[in-house]
Amino acid sequence: MSAAPSFPFTALVGQPRLQLALLLAAIDPGLGGVLVSGPRGTAKSTAARALAQLLPDAPFVTLPLSATLEQVVGTLDVEGALRDGSVRLAPGLLARAHGGVLYVDEVNLLSDALVDAMLDVAASGVNIVERDGVSHRHAARFVLVGTMNPEEGELRPQLLDRFGLFVALDNPSDPSVRAAIVRARLAYEADPAAFARQHADQQATWRQRLQRARALLPALSWSDEVFQVAATLAHRAQVDGVRGDLVLLKASRAHAAWLGRECITPEDVHAVADMALVHRRSASSPAPAPQPVTNAARDWGGAPEALTGSVGDAARASEEGAVAADGHDGWGALPPQPVDMMGSAAWKGWPIKKA
Repeated sequence: MSAAPSFPFTALVGQPRLQLALLLAAIDPGLGGVLVSGPRGTAKSTAARALAQLLPDAPFVTLPLSATLEQVVGTLDVEGALRDGSVRLAPGLLARAHGGVLYVDEVNLLSDALVDAMLDVAASGVNIVERDGVSHRHAARFVLVGTMNPEEGELRPQLLDRFGLFVALDNPSDPSVRAAIVRARLAYEADPAAFARQHADQQATWRQRLQRARALLPALSWSDEVFQVAATLAHRAQVDGVRGDLVLLKASRAHAAWLGRECITPEDVHAVADMALVHRRSASSPAPAPQPVTNAARDWGGAPEALTGSVGDAARASEEGAVAADGHDGWGALPPQPVDMMGSAAWKGWPIKKA
């Protein structure tokens, strides 16, 4: 008996920013993954699994909380060594996720070593294993999607900074949106195959559009104006280091590719600024002024206006406050630093870096 089809990505309701962040990470996995924070039942795992359906022959690999470092990165093939004396690698979950999606639920409950290893590979696309007498490297280009409920514990600020994009979800406040979400879910559960067929054409359109964006990505470059806008936003946000600038520029390039643009524009930078900088901002940084939102995405590929990226959304997210690293470079091995996750009125429950 064949497995039921996954919930279609194009049928997700009420989470346009999450959809956009996942699409950007799929266009350029080198962004370093997406961290999604939110309460239970806000479609975090559904969206991650649905994303894999838009990628060609993409595996969907879930990393369990009980996984060891050896199971994740790979280790010596003991059975082969005992059988014929050969020394070779037994691939781990990172190898299995190549070309697809690596989903990590409750990433804040994993050990720092595991999260650090995944983030390294997600950013570089290469897994290097040197352990147990084995020295091996292999391609591991995947979309890393980590999810967490901040009520269940914090993620070290140094690791938080290394996630490329960040999206905070909240329970829908509009009853009509809640009703639409429930209606779609019940329709899917009643007949998954029929529901998938209903959205097949739009899924195919987005799948083709995603492939075009990936092909277009290398041809796009950043102008001096785009560099200046990105640097200005990162400076105003008072982010530590330049990782935020790099992610912001890469995300703006992916956004331009998604819209089918011939060049990257300042509008692309503003459209993704909240996702690239909000978890890196200082509490004292000023919120950017709202700017007009274009409808370019509607004019190319038939995407809904919700996925054009909104400068207004970026401004509102900035006005709500933010989280950032603690003033140290995330590449260093620093001791854990407890953070009061619940007592802060910061952005969606995240702590604020001291000025």
